[in-house]
Amino acid sequence: MLKGFKDFILRGNIIDLAVAVVIGTAFTAIVTAVVNSIITPLVALFFQADATGAFGWTVTNIYGDDVTFPIGDLISAIISFLAVAAVVYFVFVLPMNTFKARVEARKGTAAEEPAEEPAAATEAELLVEIRDLLAQNARS
Repeated sequence: MLKGFKDFILRGNIIDLAVAVVIGTAFTAIVTAVVNSIITPLVALFFQADATGAFGWTVTNIYGDDVTFPIGDLISAIISFLAVAAVVYFVFVLPMNTFKARVEARKGTAAEEPAEEPAAATEAELLVEIRDLLAQNARS
């Protein structure tokens, strides 16, 4: 029973899932920032909307109101995402990959590169081969 649990943990499914959830959550911040920084102000150019933001470009909409594109929120979200992704990679993914490589090396079943398959013959090469075989059979 414990061997099955150990195999499950070492397969990496849990780490992959955790990484996906964390990256997904961080990416949500980027999507939210893009919407709040770009899409909402674009809509506010044409419709009476309340877009707030401290840092960004200000444009006057068709109603004479100022619309601010809060680009600072977007930059903050991108930096936050990259920071979270770097932490996840260096704290979780890299050590787990190193650990799995050591376990595989200890087992003696380190991933070997598969042998290259020969390139498939082209249609012209196959036709030449068929011609040669027919000529050989005709002589026999």
